Parts: sequence; structure tokens; C-alpha cells
Amino acid sequence: MTNTKLKSISWLQTVLVAVLVGLPTACVAQPNRAKEVIQSQAVVETQESNRTFADVQALVNLGPRVAGTPVMQKASAYLVDEYRKAGYVTEVQTFTYSKFQDLGSNLTVDGTTIKGKALNGTVPGKLNAPLVAVPNVGRQADFAAVNVKGAIAIVRRGEIRFSEKAKNAAAAGAVGLVIVNNQPGDVYGTLGEEVKIPVLALSGEQGNPLIQRVQSVPPNVSLNVNAQRRDVTGRNIVAHLEGVTQPKIILGGHYDSVPGSPGANDNASGTAVVLALARNLSRTPTARQAWFIAFDGEEDGLHGSRAFVNKAESQFLSRLKAMVNFDMVGVNDQLGIGGTSSLTAFARNLDPAVKTFGSFGGSDHAPFADKGVPILFFYRGQEPNYHTPNDNKVNPKLLDETTQVGLDIVKRIVNAN
Repeated sequence: MTNTKLKSISWLQTVLVAVLVGLPTACVAQPNRAKEVIQSQAVVETQESNRTFADVQALVNLGPRVAGTPVMQKASAYLVDEYRKAGYVTEVQTFTYSKFQDLGSNLTVDGTTIKGKALNGTVPGKLNAPLVAVPNVGRQADFAAVNVKGAIAIVRRGEIRFSEKAKNAAAAGAVGLVIVNNQPGDVYGTLGEEVKIPVLALSGEQGNPLIQRVQSVPPNVSLNVNAQRRDVTGRNIVAHLEGVTQPKIILGGHYDSVPGSPGANDNASGTAVVLALARNLSRTPTARQAWFIAFDGEEDGLHGSRAFVNKAESQFLSRLKAMVNFDMVGVNDQLGIGGTSSLTAFARNLDPAVKTFGSFGGSDHAPFADKGVPILFFYRGQEPNYHTPNDNKVNPKLLDETTQVGLDIVKRIVNAN
């Protein structure tokens, strides 16, 4: 075979590759030009990847993003600026809610004070009483095995909800409850419903030795749950192209974090992926069918997403094909997608490698689901640094993978009949 024929075949292969990756065939009039364009595309993709990771780092560097604090004003200003750079108009949707605040809670045993965390929703209280260890995880049968009447009960976290442990404690006559973490680090938790006794959480490092100690002789202790509620203002960031008043799809994720945590994975990761999707879609027809939202107040009880759906007209919500939520997508290799069964089946058909699961609450898709909007939830599962000061790292490759899967699914949902 002659060198001329070899060059011709090589050029033809380049043309075919260009067609497959969507490059204009004019770019392959000269083989070197085709290589330059393909290399240029790779550089752009790398830059996008770096930018998504940089968004996470920018949010993390602000410190814990707690709703109602000055840090959130800085975080919202950063997001507004980035969406505007990408060609979107933005709105800061403010809302007010009553926020739980721990002013410094502790347990004092034999003169030694142990710092703890008041569970969100607890009643405040100061009291002195015997400390009684409850076996297992605090089910009704566990409380029946010991006498906690007039005592402060101490029990391990796990298996049942905090509120159920507290209700079982109160029903058994306990005047207070201490919950010990079943993994390293502090507990930042929410009761979720009204409980009549003060509830304090301790880390496993602090609490486990205490449980062992009090099983023999219950000491008298002082419990101080110093908590209050105050009104705060949250800030949702809503971005869309000019003139798009009725989207077919909403892409969202919360950008607040819990106190003490910089919230890299929870949830700067989801916030950055939504921003990456907006950048990737900005010059496509899909962008004219989409709104992008960074929700505030999620960690205090989904307040931002609830405020959004409560303000929206029913006709606006009924015309949505989907709300797609991204939460904790920067750690753990396995990407999971949950939500409405028809949409999870749709996602599984597009990418069989994705793990699908049923719909459940706990993040900003839930208020939309309550209003009948089909939902998808991108989530990579729990990890050891969840709600701790160590939540300061994500894997850039996982952000990219989530973004790509999200792009594929969002485009298909918008274009589906």
C-alpha cells in the first residue's frame, strides 16, 4: 500500500472521528487542524472540571455556611456572580423562619464538664438527676429493662430515630436524655417533632466510656441544654436565561451547611454540579427549559425548598416534568439516583451502571414531591466526614461523573414526549 493511500485513509478516519464527536467537518480539511480542535476540546473539558472543583473550594474557604449568618451572604454573592458570568439572570429569593440555636450545652459528671450538642428541636433545660444507662438503642423494651423514672437516660445512637428514643425515654419517666454517637465525632441531629424533655448528644469518644462507667453505679449529673429559637432570613439563588418564566425542569441543591462544618461534600458538591450543568447547558436549547436553584436552610429542615414551592403557583409546578436534586455527590464511587419510579427507570435505561433506589425525603426534592412534581435525587450515600469539621474534601472525578450523567438525563427528560 502506498504512502499516499495510507495518508488518505488516515485522513478519512479523522473525518469519521470528527463526525462522531460532533466536530464540524471543515475542521478536518487538514489532519493537523482536526487534531488541534480535538485537543482544544479536551482542554475545555479539563478547564470545566477544574472550575467545578474550584467552586467547591471557594465555598469551603468561606467556612461553615450556616443559614442566617454573614457567611451565607458571601456564599450567595459568589453564586450570583458565577451564574451571571455564565449568561443567566438571577433572583435572590428571601424567606424567614424560626431557627434552632445551641448556645452551649453540656453534661457535668463529678465536676468534669463534657461539651455536647443540643439536638435541633429540643426543649431547653437545666437539671440534676442520676444518670442511668439504657441498653441497646432505646426502644420501649430497652427502657423497660431499667428504671429511669426521675433520671437522665443515656443511650446509644442507631436504628431508630432520635425522636423515638426521646419519646420512649419520656414515657418511661426520664427527665432528660443523652444520646451517644455510634461513630466518631459529634452529632448534629434533628428531633423532627416535639419532645417534652431536654435532649443532648455526645460524641462516641466522650459518651461510650460514660455508658460503661454508669452501668455499675449511676452517678448524679448536671444536664444543661442551653438552646433557643430565633428568626433568621434565608436566601435562595434562582438562575435562568432571560425570559424563561416557565421551565420544564428545575435543577437544584442546597448550599448551606451545619455549624462547624465547611460542607465540602454536604453540599458544596451538589451546588457546584448544578452550576456546572448551567454552564454546560447555557448555549443549548435545553437551557431555555430549565431553572437552576441553590437552596438555603436545608440543614434546618428544607426551609429553602419549602419556601420556593409554597410561593410558586400550582400551574407553575404542574407544568414541571421534573425536579432534579443533587446532594452529597463528591465522595463515594457509587452514584445513586432515587425518586419517582418512572424517572429512575428512565435513568437506569440511560446508564445501567447507576444504582437506583426508591423515593425518600431528607433533601430538597421532598417539598416538590409533596406537590406532585416528579423528582430525581442524585446522591452518593453517607460517609465518615458527614456533618463534621472534616467535611473539607471532594473527588473532582466524581463531580465530573455526576455532571455528565446529569447532563445526559436532563436533556432526555426535557426532550421526551
